Amino acid sequence: MPGPASTPPSPGETAALVTQVVDELTRRLTQDVRHSAADLVDTAPDARRHALARLRVLCGVKEAVRRLEDQAAHAAAASGAGYPEIGRAMSMSRQGARRRWPGLITNSTPTPSHPEPRSS
Repeated sequence: MPGPASTPPSPGETAALVTQVVDELTRRLTQDVRHSAADLVDTAPDARRHALARLRVLCGVKEAVRRLEDQAAHAAAASGAGYPEIGRAMSMSRQGARRRWPGLITNSTPTPSHPEPRSS
């Protein structure tokens, strides 16, 4: 795994890595479903049961990712990021980010201050 000073992987690289990890996780979590009906002659019900179990696991993964996205968006906003930056990080528009997290950016959210140059 890359160290903290390295640049983050591209979205495509991230997706490929996460796909591998989640696939392995779903295989492990649904192993019992596959083996519990392994001695049945008709494999169609077993295949269906296994596919549905994988869907349940993937639904849980999706919910977990959504919660992690929410936490990261709140942390970004607390660090001074605005909807345009959060939208870019999520590959969505500023408006999309505002719809996803209404009220995330408020006047109480600290923003980096850039003092105006004074004219003399």
